[in-house]
Amino acid sequence: MSNYSAAPVYRIGIVGTGGIAKAHGRACKELECAELHAICDISEEALHRYAEAFGVKRLYDNLDQMLASEELDIAIVANWGAFHAETGIQIAKSRRVKAIICEKPFTSNAAEAEQLVNAANANGILVTEAFKFRHHPMHLKAKELIDAGEIGEVKTVRSTFCTGGRGGGPESRPPERNWRFNKAKGGGSIYDLGCYCIHHARFVFDAEPVTVFATQQWGIEVDDAMYMLLTFPGERTAQISVGFNSANAQYAEICGTAGMLRLDRIWNNEGRPVSIEKHTVDGLESIEFEPVFQFTNQLRHLCDCLTTGQPHRISPENCVRQMKVIDAVRESVETGNVVAI
Repeated sequence: MSNYSAAPVYRIGIVGTGGIAKAHGRACKELECAELHAICDISEEALHRYAEAFGVKRLYDNLDQMLASEELDIAIVANWGAFHAETGIQIAKSRRVKAIICEKPFTSNAAEAEQLVNAANANGILVTEAFKFRHHPMHLKAKELIDAGEIGEVKTVRSTFCTGGRGGGPESRPPERNWRFNKAKGGGSIYDLGCYCIHHARFVFDAEPVTVFATQQWGIEVDDAMYMLLTFPGERTAQISVGFNSANAQYAEICGTAGMLRLDRIWNNEGRPVSIEKHTVDGLESIEFEPVFQFTNQLRHLCDCLTTGQPHRISPENCVRQMKVIDAVRESVETGNVVAI
């Protein structure tokens, strides 16, 4: 008699069928451990367009109906950021899934994040934030080098995420065109772009910032760009620049007492090779990485966590702490003061 047991296949339900949902759908298609089982959206047109593209047969315009009707294992929250908390809490309270991946921003603020995490914990559901870069071999290797002391004690992280490759002022980014520019839908450069750099700095330092100072450039309804200085224990700093209004750029420099790591194309690099430049007194070493689809790595890690019981790389508590930093950034912008966290 064989002791072989086939690896489980986890049934996925996606809430929201916009652009980011297509990346999650592709991840489902690329993994043997995942099956894209059902989708939900308030737009019937968007539902059918997505269903046709991904071959999904179970379509819902009501989340409660989808949760009640389908046997799901994982829910992916991919609707507008302003509704992440409401949607995630609704899913958690249903007790109809084992885990929730919530797209960034996790919620609109730390109070909502705590409510979502509390609802998930109370109902025995794993909830995590969808920072795809945390599952890229480049970032895992960079952290390994840092923890091994390869560049000494890390003192400063400088990072950027700018997406204004086509130029133009705020009038070229009207709120009705994209959720990123729309206040009611949860837009703003801090929520769409700055969250990456903030999470990355916290990951690199393995600590939480103690103070934040930030300033912004305003768009029509939301911040068009944001500039942040985060201080961490031990007089360490993160210098962050993000925005919709300046040329495309996404890189980080991690500077230590004995060297520096430079990571280019650090956030959005699907299908492209990337590298770590390691600068030390011994010279320059380039560590190369083959192209990966980060969403696939992200979903694979969650499936592994459900199968083995191992902790997720991004804990629920981490998600709450992330939103506390973003709240402090917003308070600093509004008051013009350095804000203690």
